[in-house]
Amino acid sequence: MLLSLKWLREFVPVEAGAQEVGDRLTMLGLELEDILHPYDPIKDIVVGYVLTKEPHPDSDHLAVCTVDAGTGEVLNIVCGAPNVAAGQKVPVALVGTTMPGGMVIKKAKLRGVPSFGMICSERELGLSEDHSGIMVLPEDFKVGTRLVDALDLDTEILEIGITPNRGDCLSVLGLAREAALAFKLPLTLPDVRVAEQGADWSSDWSITISQPELCPLYQLRLVEGVTIKPSPMWMRHRLHAVGVRPISNIVDVTNYILMELGQPLHAFDRDKLEGGRTEVSVARDGERIVTLDGQERILTPADLLIRDGVKPVALAGVMGGLDTEISDASRNVLVESAVFRPETIRKTARRLALPSEASYRFERGVDQINSRFAMDRAVSLMAELSGGVIRKGACTQEPRVWTAPTPRFRVRRTVDLLGMDVEPAFCADTLERLGCGLDRADEADWKVTTPSWRSDLSREVDLIEEIARVKGMDTIPETLPAVSRPLDRFGLTESRYAFLSRVKAWGCGLGLNEAENYSFVGHKDLDHLGLPKEGRIDIINPLTEEQNVLRTVLAPSLLQNVRTNIAHGNMGVRLFEVANVFAADPASQTTAHESARLGLVMYGSLSDTAWPNKETDAGYADVRGLVEHFVGFLHLHAPVFVRDEAAHPFLAPSVTVTVDGNPVGVIGQVKPQIADAYHARKPVWLAELDLEALWERHKKAKIAFKPLAVFPPSRRDVTVIAPASLSVADIEEHIRKMRIAILEEVTLIDLYEPKDSADRNLTFRLTFRKADRTLKDAEVDKEREKVAQSLIKNLGVRI
Repeated sequence: MLLSLKWLREFVPVEAGAQEVGDRLTMLGLELEDILHPYDPIKDIVVGYVLTKEPHPDSDHLAVCTVDAGTGEVLNIVCGAPNVAAGQKVPVALVGTTMPGGMVIKKAKLRGVPSFGMICSERELGLSEDHSGIMVLPEDFKVGTRLVDALDLDTEILEIGITPNRGDCLSVLGLAREAALAFKLPLTLPDVRVAEQGADWSSDWSITISQPELCPLYQLRLVEGVTIKPSPMWMRHRLHAVGVRPISNIVDVTNYILMELGQPLHAFDRDKLEGGRTEVSVARDGERIVTLDGQERILTPADLLIRDGVKPVALAGVMGGLDTEISDASRNVLVESAVFRPETIRKTARRLALPSEASYRFERGVDQINSRFAMDRAVSLMAELSGGVIRKGACTQEPRVWTAPTPRFRVRRTVDLLGMDVEPAFCADTLERLGCGLDRADEADWKVTTPSWRSDLSREVDLIEEIARVKGMDTIPETLPAVSRPLDRFGLTESRYAFLSRVKAWGCGLGLNEAENYSFVGHKDLDHLGLPKEGRIDIINPLTEEQNVLRTVLAPSLLQNVRTNIAHGNMGVRLFEVANVFAADPASQTTAHESARLGLVMYGSLSDTAWPNKETDAGYADVRGLVEHFVGFLHLHAPVFVRDEAAHPFLAPSVTVTVDGNPVGVIGQVKPQIADAYHARKPVWLAELDLEALWERHKKAKIAFKPLAVFPPSRRDVTVIAPASLSVADIEEHIRKMRIAILEEVTLIDLYEPKDSADRNLTFRLTFRKADRTLKDAEVDKEREKVAQSLIKNLGVRI
C-alpha cells in the first residue's frame, strides 16, 4: 500500500516525518518497506514567466521566448510548443537540470538562436502522457518557486506492507486510524455534503440480488449533466504519486475514493444501460462478457455478474464491462458502491488472471457501513469536478444487514496470555481508540462491540492481540514457561516422537550430518535402483515430474544428497536421515502404510579436509561400526551380519542385519554402475534400518547394571585363512559359542584377499578379562590356542 504523507495529514495532524511515521506503523505490525520520492526527478524544475514570444527567424514551428525564471536575469529559450504564449506561467528546466528521462539540459543553438533552458510539457516532466503542448500553470504561482512546492505535490510516499487480515489498512483512512492510534491523535474524516436536486429517481430503478450471501449490499446513485474532462492538477498528481494512472474526472474520482477510503466503486454510463433495473446474480456456464481491457471473458457459475435489464455490464468486484464504460460522450453517470463475498471475487480474479485494485480489496473484505459514506463522497466530488447534478435518492438493496460481533474481554485472561501485567484502564482506552464499544457492567468480563472496518476482530484472543500490538510486542518480557513433569509420568512408555528425537541426537552426537529430504522422489529414481513397482504410491498433483511418487526406501534421497555434496566439492560425506517410507496398503484408512527408517550413507574421506590426518576412505567396517554402535545405544543384543548377495537389488556386497534372529535392516556398498549416476568415483556405503522393529525391541529391553571393570584386559590376535564362502559372522558365532569364561569380546580388525586365491586372511582380536584379578599371560595364551584349534577342527580353516 502506497501512503502519501501529505494525504495522511489531511486525516491526522501528525507532525512527525516519514521515517518516524513508518517506524510507528511498523511497531503496530504494518511494516515500512520503503520511502519513495516520486517527484525527485523534477525537484530542480522551477516556475517561470514568459515575458515575450517571437517567431523563430529560421523556422515555421519554433518560437523564441524570453523567460523570467527567478534567477535575476532574463533567459532566452527556444520552444516548439504550439500553445506557448506571452504572459503564461510555465515549468522551466534551467541549464544543468537532469530531466526524468536522463537528458541533461545544456546551452544550445537551435537553428542559430541560442537557448538557455527548456519549457516543459507534462510528459517531459513525467506527470502524464500529454505532450500536445507545454504545461500552463495557474497565474498565482510565484516565479522562481520549485515546481513541486508550487503544485504542493505529494513528495514523500510510504510503502507499507499489509498482511492479508488487515484489509482495512488498504486505504489512507485505514492507515490514518493506525497513525492516530500510534500518536494518540484525533482522526478527522472528509467533510461530505451531498447537494441533491430534482425528483427522487430511485423509484424508477430496481435492484435484484438473487443470492444475498454473495452480495450483502448493493447501491446506486445518479449524477446527471456531467462533462468528461481531465481532473484538476491536485487530483491527477496525487493519483500519480500513489501509482494510479489518471484517466478522466469521473473515473479518477472512483480511483481516488478507492485509495482514500478503501471502497471500490464503479461508474456506468447511464445512457448505455437498458431495462431500468440492475440484477446481481451468478453467470451462466459459458456466458461471455467483454471487460474494460477489451478482452472477452468466458464465465462459469462460480463468477458473479452485474446485469442490466438486457445484458451483462460488469464482472462483480473485478472489472467493468466495455459496453457501458465512461467515454467523452457520457453525460449521465450511475455510480455503484457494493459489498461482495470475498471468496467469490478471489476465485474469479485468480481463474481469469485478472487482478485489480478493486478485487484486491474485495478479496480481503470491505467495510459495509463505510460504503455509504464512500458513495456520498464520490458523487459530491463528481458533481464538483464535472459540473453535474446529483439526483435525489439512492437505489439500495441490503438483504444482509451488517451486525457487529460482540466478543467478551477479560483483563485477567489478557495478563495470562501475554505473561505481563496490563492495566484495565490501558485496555479500555486502547479498545475505545480502536473504535470498539465497551460494556463494562461486569468489571471482570467486558462485552465488546467491534467496529465495522475490523472484520478480523471476532474473538477474545483477537482483542488481546490488539492490546499486545498497541502495548508493544517488544515490551513483553522474555520468560520461559515452566515445564513440569508429574511423578506419575515417570516409567511410562517413551513416545514415538521422543524415540525418533533420541535417534537424531545419537546421529548428531557421532558427528554425522543430518539430512532432511522431501518424501517425494521420481519413479525413475526407484527404477534406477531396481526396486519393485508394486506398493508404490503415485502423487496425484506432484510438485514436479521428478517428484511424482512417495519413496519406498530412503536410498534415492540419500544418494541425491551424495551427488549434491560431490558437486559442491565435498569429498567426505557422512549423513544420516530419520524419516518415513511409504507402501500401498488397501487395508489402511489412508491406503498407505508408513514406517520410520534410519538411513546412513558414507562416501570418501572419513575426516574433514582441514583435519591434519592421513586421508582414509570410508569402508564396510565403518558403516558396520555405526550400526553396531546404534544397536548398542538401544541396549539390544549384538547384531548379526549375514552376507546375502541376492537380498538386495542395488547393494553388492549386501549384508542383512538381524537382532535376536529378526531382520532389522541392510548394509552394503551401492553397486558401482548405480553409484556412477550420482557422480560417485569412490565406493558409496549405505545402511537402512527399520526403526519400527528396533523400537519394539527397545521397549522390551531390560537394562542391567554391573560394576565397571577394574582390572586391565589382555588381547590376543588370531589370523585364520578361510575360504571366501565362510562368513565372518560364522567364525565369530563359533568363537562365542565356545563360551570361554574370560573371553569378553571378539572383533574383526583386518581382512586381506590375496590375488589369484579363493581364500581370505581374517584377523580377529580376542579380548580377555577377569573381574577379580589380573590375568596371566600363560592362561590367556592357553585360551587363545584353544580357540585356534577349535576353528581348525570345526571350520576347516588354517591358522
